[in-house]
Amino acid sequence: MTTKKKRTPNTERSGWVVIAPDSVTDKNKHGSDPVFLRLRNPSTDGASLYLLGSGDEWLYEVKAFEEEFHSWFVGEAVQRDGRLVFVTPMDPLFLILPYLMKSGREGKFQPVDQVVKDEDFPACSRLLSCSCSFLHIAEEKEVGGLKFHRYSQERTMNWLKKKVERTAAALKTKNVSVGEGVKSTTYIRIKSESEGREEDYLRYAHGLISEYISEALSKALLKHLGLPELTSPKEAEPPAKKRKLSDKPVEAGEDYTKFNSADFARKPPKKMTAAQKTLAKVDKSGMKSMSSFFSPKSK
Repeated sequence: MTTKKKRTPNTERSGWVVIAPDSVTDKNKHGSDPVFLRLRNPSTDGASLYLLGSGDEWLYEVKAFEEEFHSWFVGEAVQRDGRLVFVTPMDPLFLILPYLMKSGREGKFQPVDQVVKDEDFPACSRLLSCSCSFLHIAEEKEVGGLKFHRYSQERTMNWLKKKVERTAAALKTKNVSVGEGVKSTTYIRIKSESEGREEDYLRYAHGLISEYISEALSKALLKHLGLPELTSPKEAEPPAKKRKLSDKPVEAGEDYTKFNSADFARKPPKKMTAAQKTLAKVDKSGMKSMSSFFSPKSK
């Protein structure tokens, strides 16, 4: 007697589906696993998730693409958390900068381990192990073999300016449309007069870098770049219009009801031409319509 095999129910698995560079899991140098940490976001001042890899040498930001109803099938299990997590390299100076700026109000040189500390985010001290140079954002003084640093507004602005210029150059090389030519609502490219201008690339790159700095620093950087602040943004062009065919009226600013099938029946008939009037008078008895030659034969 054959017995039916019991079907094993799908089990739920707790975890993430992550896209990350190979360097995240590289253990050749330090032999330690990557670690997720909650650190202070330099732009929002709130908590955000980051990742330290290669023995705290490299910092990565963690971002997630999330949909309302989404899950993953991993092997025989169902991954309930349907988010797609992206892990990308990040300059740790962005996270260290707010602490140096805060200590810079005192105007004196201090050891960085006394500056980069946070009661709400104690793991921030691990940022000091990352591969970076404080000389980009601070002045340095060495006394008795010990190094002391003080925040420098000038060095920070020059460092951020280089970040913006490199980002703008990369956007230009990749031929990414910026300025008024980009329509985020439709994800299409529309060429305009402003497309390709250097100012558009710099302004777009400035917006990307501003996601990692405070609002006050973003405005100061805009001034340092020589870009005027937009008091009233230009009106965006309307999205590309698509013809819609439906049985119901389409709500739009213009009269799109002419494309509705129900409206065609309400239109008054057009006047017949002389040839059409002559054809209408012909006796059609015994004649077959043209469509009858193409209709399927009845069985």
